[in-house]
Amino acid sequence: MDDAVFKALADGTRRAILDELTEQNGQTLFEICARLATKHGLASSRQAISQHLEALEAAGLVRASREGRYKFHHIDTAPLEPIVERWLRKGREHEDQPAQHDGR
Repeated sequence: MDDAVFKALADGTRRAILDELTEQNGQTLFEICARLATKHGLASSRQAISQHLEALEAAGLVRASREGRYKFHHIDTAPLEPIVERWLRKGREHEDQPAQHDGR
């Protein structure tokens, strides 16, 4: 699962999409495209942004819900937790422990 998350996060447009969903969750494809164009200067087609959203969904970073004919996209940070656990929290635990010296 980490590989899919890292692959999804490797793309700058996908990171910008997540930034926008963090700022305003529950956006339609049209809203995401408009925000990417105005705030990030990304003039990608709706089809291209839709493909990026599909990759983010496949990685578990975005959930979509339908209300009538509209599809809303929501960020899901749960797939990031194992990454945080793997490096950040474990690293902080080691910082809290006194350094062991081997006597050199």
